[in-house]
Amino acid sequence: MTLTGEKADIARMLADQRKNFLYTVKGITDEQARERTTVSELTLGGLLNHVVSNERSWMKIIADMDEHSEFDMSRMGTEYVLGPDQTVAGLLAEFEQVAADTETALASLNLDEQIPLPTAPWAPERTWQSARFTLLHILREIAQHAGHADIIRESLDGGSTTMSMAAEAGMTFD
Repeated sequence: MTLTGEKADIARMLADQRKNFLYTVKGITDEQARERTTVSELTLGGLLNHVVSNERSWMKIIADMDEHSEFDMSRMGTEYVLGPDQTVAGLLAEFEQVAADTETALASLNLDEQIPLPTAPWAPERTWQSARFTLLHILREIAQHAGHADIIRESLDGGSTTMSMAAEAGMTFD
C-alpha cells in the first residue's frame, strides 16, 4: 500500500510524532514507567497507555460510524495509568499494531467523511467532524503527550528526545 498526497503527509506526520514519543520511553523499565517524576500525576507508562488507547479509540470511532455511540466513562480511571498487568514492551507492541492499523485504514479513508462523535457528559448533543480532523486530533494528542513525556523522562534520568535524536544521527557532545 502506497499512500500519496495528503494521506501520505498525514501518515508521515503521525509516524514522526510517534517516533518522537517513542524516544521518551526507549530503554525504560516497567518500574520507571510507573514512576512519578514531577508534580503531575502523569507517568511515562500512563502516557504510553493513553496514546495507544487514544489512537485505537478514535480509529474505532471512524470505522464504526455509530450514530448512537456514547463515550465509555469507565476508561476514565485507567486511561493515564500503566496497569498492574501492563508492560512497556506489551504497550510498545500494541502501539506498533495500532500505527499499522491506522495506516491501513487511511489508505481507503475518505478524509472528508463526516464522523459521528460519541456523546459524553461534557458533550451531550451528537456532533460530527471530518475523518481528516479526527486524524489531526490523534496527531495533536501524540505530539502534546510527547512533550509531557519528554519532561517526565528528563526528570527521571536526564534523558532527552532532542539529545537522543542527535545521538542517533551521529552527533556527539562534549
